[in-house]
Amino acid sequence: MNMNADISVPAVNAIAAFANRASVRALKPDNRKLFKRNILDSLGCAIAALPGAPFAALRDQFAEYRSDGSCSLIGGGKTSPDQAALFNSGLVRYVDLLDSYMSPGGLCHPGDNFGTILAAAEHARASGEEFMLALAIAFEIQCRFTAAVPVMARGFNHAIQLAISTAAGTGKLFGLSEEEIAHAISIATVDNISLACVHVEPVSRWKGFSPGMTGMRAIYSASLAKRGFTGPSGLFEGPNGLQRMFDQKIDVDWSDDSLEIIKQTVLKKYCSLIHGQPVLEAVLKLKRDNGLTADDVENVLCDIFQSGFDIAGGGAFGPKDRPQTKEQADYNLKYLIAAALLDDAVGPAQLEPSRIRAGDAQALLSKVEIHPDKILTARYPHELGARITIQTKTGKILEREQSDYEGGLGNPLSWEREVEKFNWLSEPFADAALRSDIIELVTELDQHSIEDLMNLLAKVSPRAIFPATRHTFE
Repeated sequence: MNMNADISVPAVNAIAAFANRASVRALKPDNRKLFKRNILDSLGCAIAALPGAPFAALRDQFAEYRSDGSCSLIGGGKTSPDQAALFNSGLVRYVDLLDSYMSPGGLCHPGDNFGTILAAAEHARASGEEFMLALAIAFEIQCRFTAAVPVMARGFNHAIQLAISTAAGTGKLFGLSEEEIAHAISIATVDNISLACVHVEPVSRWKGFSPGMTGMRAIYSASLAKRGFTGPSGLFEGPNGLQRMFDQKIDVDWSDDSLEIIKQTVLKKYCSLIHGQPVLEAVLKLKRDNGLTADDVENVLCDIFQSGFDIAGGGAFGPKDRPQTKEQADYNLKYLIAAALLDDAVGPAQLEPSRIRAGDAQALLSKVEIHPDKILTARYPHELGARITIQTKTGKILEREQSDYEGGLGNPLSWEREVEKFNWLSEPFADAALRSDIIELVTELDQHSIEDLMNLLAKVSPRAIFPATRHTFE
């Protein structure tokens, strides 16, 4: 047990007190730089997703329910704060290039907070600095909970802790009292018990939109708490709260006011779940160093840690033999390896259904085997390890093992590289001048209002209308 935690205070109240106390003074200069990097990363992911079919469907639904509101949609349009949270959160998730935080019992995506906190900040007419503080609060809460509780290992989805973090960050932006923030957290979380079956084959579209629905509820919950609605105070301690559900005490030191967790987040290079990042970097390194083409490949063996095998290799979450959709493909190491060998890239283009279903991709993925490895499993999550063995048709054996990748903790993505990634993702939807304006504003976000940022994001085209010169991010 964490002896620094005050067990006399209900956890939900301790979290609310943490959020209420949080101050911009805790946002140290080095952490501000990292937050700006991750913010730009989330924006690039969101812009790249704009042509996705779900977002046209959401716009239709917004028009049916209400056509205007106080919050902007990335790519233009206005709606209510809760629906903006759903839409913009979905955008950040869609191309599967957002950030991650790793823990022994699972993981979470801090970027899942982004769309909700952005909508809440715009609705509250917040400054960029207030937005950054609320986002830092959300990051801290979500990741601390993830580190303390093996959420996914217990069969639940990480949208549970996202409800806590987005409600707390929204409550901070809405100016709620400590007591009201506690009620917002309880209201948002008690009905958001999310199951890990959302990741099981056949993976559905809902995998990528569950976080947006969580954020939608969080904003609405904070608004209800502001108007006097109360939530259950025993959210954690019971008698039928989260501690009983997870069958453990949830010991987190919420008296620690630091906002340092941003340093433990990792970013992605490839449109793939986080477990696939070292796999794809190793495959592409072998391919390029040896001048391989897909036609040269007889078979591929990928050894990976157990959770990577279970989620994306054909283990506990189901077989990976015939992916057909984007949602299945980005959770399928067999397809991702095949795409890398065929196209020398794994970006948004490789998640198009026509590419996934193509005969060459389906044929090559059938030559890929994924196996769990005990040694790599023992090193997880401190290392994201993979071992790739390619046998060519001439009998040559090529092998590469690695424990990190560019974007991981040992080789973090620099600001300069993040700018390259942002331009790669957003180039078809914004001209050079607009991209430059967005990048510049993010670098100075603590000196601007969120309205300034949203005015720029509303100018981004929802369709690819500009020529793209960057076909990969390498």
